Amino acid sequence: MNTLAKSLPVPVRAAPVLRLDPIWWLGELGARQPVLAGTGILIGLAIIPMSFAALLDPRLLNGIDVWIKPIKFATAILLYMLTLAFFASWASGRDRRAWWFNASVRIVAAAAIFEIAYIAFQASLAEASHFNRTDVLHIALYGMMGVGATLMVAFSGLLGILIQRNRALDVAPAVRDSAVIGLLLTFVLTMIVAGTLSASGSHWIGGAHSDAGGMTLTGWSRDGGDLRVAHLFATHAMHFIPVFGVVSAYIFGGGNRRPVWLFSAVYTGFVAFLYFQALAGEPFLPFLK
Repeated sequence: MNTLAKSLPVPVRAAPVLRLDPIWWLGELGARQPVLAGTGILIGLAIIPMSFAALLDPRLLNGIDVWIKPIKFATAILLYMLTLAFFASWASGRDRRAWWFNASVRIVAAAAIFEIAYIAFQASLAEASHFNRTDVLHIALYGMMGVGATLMVAFSGLLGILIQRNRALDVAPAVRDSAVIGLLLTFVLTMIVAGTLSASGSHWIGGAHSDAGGMTLTGWSRDGGDLRVAHLFATHAMHFIPVFGVVSAYIFGGGNRRPVWLFSAVYTGFVAFLYFQALAGEPFLPFLK
């Protein structure tokens, strides 16, 4: 079997890794895991009214439009849920039919909906959702967000384990390893960074505690450390490493796992560098605005 066929789940349908039709992809992801894909699409649709609200609502929070944060979170959760839907089909049929797997899927979907609903609701009030400890109610809701986020991220780790033990999956070893490592690192690295964020009570380390004047598009601090940088790359290990795995399979052969493991080690080191850079109060790429 050639490298392309070995780098994709069987049956190989119209070279899905190369297909760029978004409508086809939505249907494909819905077929792989309808609950996760459907939740992601629902959250993605919520970006539309929030974008209109951002155009009409002049209020600010932390120096930027109140709707910027929920739009960013909705975009991130949309991508996360669709990625989980894609990789869910790489678990064995037996695992996918198990009650605990389907219960986990529904818990993750509910957590995602709660997270974005609460963030959007707080934005409508021009109040913070994260680190909001103004009263008992907000402390409880923030705690629920933390539990929900933990469950969402933990599911990526679970998928990594399930894919690793599915020996019937006809995928090139390099691609399998990249998916497993990427999903597991998303869980481990994100929990480390998120735990520090929660304990710190803020993503800013030194510098002005405001998103005004932050990096274009991301809003990352330009005059101090910002743990959101490490958090972003930690959660996107599930994207960067598998993409490298597919490219590596084309270039070095699907049976050659070494490039994937080397890239994964470098990627982990990169996230660690971003993490300690933020803790040192230093901005990411300070020459960028």
